[in-house]
Amino acid sequence: MAHPHGIHHITAIASDPQQNVEFYLRTMGLRLVKTTVNFDAPDTYHLYYGNRSGDPGTIITFFPWPGTPRGRQGTGQATTIAFSVPEGSLGWWAEHLRGQGIAVDGPRFRLDGEALSFRDPDGLILELIAHEGPGAGPPWEEGPVPEQHGIRGFHSVTFTEADSDPTEETFGTHLGFTRRDEGDDRVRYEAGAGGAGTIVDILRRPGDPRGLVAAGTVHHVAWRAPDEDTEAGWRDELVGTGYGVTEIIDRQYFKSIYFREPGGVLLEIATDPPGFTRDEPLLELGRELKLPPWLEPNREQISAALPELKIPTINWPDASG
Repeated sequence: MAHPHGIHHITAIASDPQQNVEFYLRTMGLRLVKTTVNFDAPDTYHLYYGNRSGDPGTIITFFPWPGTPRGRQGTGQATTIAFSVPEGSLGWWAEHLRGQGIAVDGPRFRLDGEALSFRDPDGLILELIAHEGPGAGPPWEEGPVPEQHGIRGFHSVTFTEADSDPTEETFGTHLGFTRRDEGDDRVRYEAGAGGAGTIVDILRRPGDPRGLVAAGTVHHVAWRAPDEDTEAGWRDELVGTGYGVTEIIDRQYFKSIYFREPGGVLLEIATDPPGFTRDEPLLELGRELKLPPWLEPNREQISAALPELKIPTINWPDASG
């Protein structure tokens, strides 16, 4: 049986790439670990943010299409991305966000901790959850957010479903997650030993409209596989169970397969290796536009089609650090 080891990354859609970079670096305190393009549509950026080394479980990525309209959160979508922060940090975060003109809701109790909710500039719903225990990885200590309050990777992702039963079967039976908790209209599944970075909450919303994927919505959620051989075995099992699964695709920094759960959310299983230092040193991550070998011959044409992107200097840790 396929047993993903937690969240690998989550990819969403944005509109303006410069606005996206400013928010996730300056406001959220994440490091830009890779500046590349959407390999399937290389006329747009693919921006990866995470902790210092872009560890699996810390990475949120964006396809920023300038001028794309706002999407709609609804059923058949991953609707909320929650990050892990240390206990006692939400007061600092509330003041920090409100100081930048961002409306904040909460804190509210959410199963295992307090949650602060807000939206990014495109309307993507984000949460910060303060809880005991470690996160998916250490925060980016050289970033603009004090280390004691820094984001430690993902806490969880919330799926909104009109009928949650088939989605629960996908996670509980076919992906080997464990049902851990339930409250109100929410049921929680966790991968492996559980904890921050392994959690999917399934929200039952039978009367809500169907979601529309565009700016401010999640494109897909990727789960962790330790290596390509394991991923290939999981693919065979999922195909045998009746899922329509892609072939293994080379994404340069990991290998991936894709399929949809019955509610409609696009899922990915991505390998942990080889990681983001494959084509640039750790201290230089994100500084330059990186292209995979099969797109490198078209660099001039691709670069000319992309909007100018100025990376704030806070993104670069001191070389002696």
